[in-house]
Amino acid sequence: MAIRNDVNRQWVLKSRPPGPIQADTFEWREMPVPSVGAGEFLVRNLWLSFDPAQRAWLNDIKSYIAPVAIGEPMRAAAVGQVIESNHPDYRTGQLVQGVFGWQDYVVSKGGGAFPVAKIPPGVPPNMALSILGLTGLTAYFGMLEIGEPKPGQTVVVSSAAGATGSAAGQIAKIKGAANVIGIAGGKEKCAWLTREAHFDAAIDYKTDSIAKRLDELAPKGIDIYFDNVGGDTLYHCLDRLAFHGRIVVCGSISSGYGPTMGTGIPLTNYRSLLVNSARMEGFIVFNYAARYPEAVAQLAQWVKEGRIAYREDIAEGLEHAPETLKRLFIGANVGKQLMKVADPLLPVI
Repeated sequence: MAIRNDVNRQWVLKSRPPGPIQADTFEWREMPVPSVGAGEFLVRNLWLSFDPAQRAWLNDIKSYIAPVAIGEPMRAAAVGQVIESNHPDYRTGQLVQGVFGWQDYVVSKGGGAFPVAKIPPGVPPNMALSILGLTGLTAYFGMLEIGEPKPGQTVVVSSAAGATGSAAGQIAKIKGAANVIGIAGGKEKCAWLTREAHFDAAIDYKTDSIAKRLDELAPKGIDIYFDNVGGDTLYHCLDRLAFHGRIVVCGSISSGYGPTMGTGIPLTNYRSLLVNSARMEGFIVFNYAARYPEAVAQLAQWVKEGRIAYREDIAEGLEHAPETLKRLFIGANVGKQLMKVADPLLPVI
């Protein structure tokens, strides 16, 4: 479906789903392209990022960010091109990254809760949303600031073949962890972890007993568990924490991120934190916004050196956004889920 320069195609939130995303969760609209006022610039979206947290943003509950409002374009990180500007810091032709949503065009002033960042020359827009975007930043700060890996330690990562989990495990390995174990779904994903992503071992949760395999692979306990799923996997890792172990709470995709997420998963063995003098801590990557340049530079260096491998799963066409988001919750994506919306309209500067 071609983009018309006089129409802004949008997916807006129509109703809040009680569980998984439904056919009537979003509504397709075609609106006029917004006009640009003083101190503003117009962005044409080129790439969209898809993340499990987007499902949580649909819930009308207290969180670290306000929910998407009914009738509002679905919130999403994106890379776009500035095609008209009345702002001195943003020039036409530049590629920029921000939370632009499921739509073709958006007007911005550059600031706010999600400041618009310029994409450095030479960085592909898809890479800016994957390993060098919030995905990589989440892995970087979660593992280094909360996990604090030390040489010789054992690290377990759930949803390890996903964009954040795979980066987190590789960062632990770079920092000297001796035994990095990934938990993923399917033989192909597990093989990729050990063959290309520098993990020492992988557990296939679809066919293996997680508890039994953890006993075999981490006989002295788990020093760091980077948790992306919650549920039974969290329970098994809590049971096997080493003394002074750390649990990094990054996500809880097993809950589906519905409006009652977490309420149906009783954590009955949390006493393991007490007896092991252990720590369990959540974090939000936005808390580290001031340090993003540091992290991006380091991640880019590790990728260049071949110390971090990453994969992208690319869908095409804004009209397919709802079903693309659903892929995250059935394990269909392989690596970072992205969507290409359009090619640059102007020469990139």
